[in-house]
Amino acid sequence: MTKFPSGVSLAFAYGSGIFAQIGNTSPNNMLDFVFVLENARKWHEDNMYTRHHPHHYSFVRSFGSRALVSFQDKFGAGLYYNTLVPMDGRMIKYGTISRENFLLDLNDWQWLYLAGRLHKPVHFVLRPHDEDISSALKANLNSALTAALLCLPEYFTEEELFLSIAGLSFSGDFRMVVGEDKNKIQNIVGSNFKHFQELYRPILSENGQLHFNSTSCKYHQIQENDVVFSRLMSLPKNVQKHIARAVEGRCFKQSSIENVLIKVSQDRANCSRMVKKDQEFIFFDLR
Repeated sequence: MTKFPSGVSLAFAYGSGIFAQIGNTSPNNMLDFVFVLENARKWHEDNMYTRHHPHHYSFVRSFGSRALVSFQDKFGAGLYYNTLVPMDGRMIKYGTISRENFLLDLNDWQWLYLAGRLHKPVHFVLRPHDEDISSALKANLNSALTAALLCLPEYFTEEELFLSIAGLSFSGDFRMVVGEDKNKIQNIVGSNFKHFQELYRPILSENGQLHFNSTSCKYHQIQENDVVFSRLMSLPKNVQKHIARAVEGRCFKQSSIENVLIKVSQDRANCSRMVKKDQEFIFFDLR
């Protein structure tokens, strides 16, 4: 982080350059980073000029930091990436996102991009001192667990749970159909099982609607309608919105979504299908 300007609220590294994946163990894998910025325009100005890193940027830099931040905020998932950057003998890429957009994705799953990255193990290079960011990180993990439970049967193993969680942000990803390892989700979980346990076991132990059977090594989840409805209501707002639109074929105000979710909770099989399908809607709805 000493190579970059100050003003970073959170920094983490992810991907095969940090966490080993079965079938992808090259020591030369690119290192992937994300920086959450307190003031995006000032940070990019400092990075391009004060730190003398204009070569990190594409042609976008010629339009200035204002245009670059506008590009970062308005396209894709609120991220701007500098890629193929040589640093200290390794090749890196780093994405930047404003604090506001980061919180929006983690709390509401606006794009389910960084939120999805953070469902899986990452390495924190700079941990947050911001209470809102810390709360959003916890909320995002809880949301991932809730969505996975709605997709799983009454009895399931820990591995099945982690596969469901890891698959949330991949379910609508076109790369999983073309040009991507079809076993990627299995490889991510299989290679990092202990890291997944470290992330989710504290949350699992606090969930009173789950019971672990040490004999069968399976979890049992309560699936009564009121419990399912409670889980649906605790999903991020963007997920609720897409489920309601999928069920009724039209958009709803947030205040009217509760009635739709009551209906969804009373049909367990359809509820699971709606939650799984919703991840595809979110991915293809990227702006």
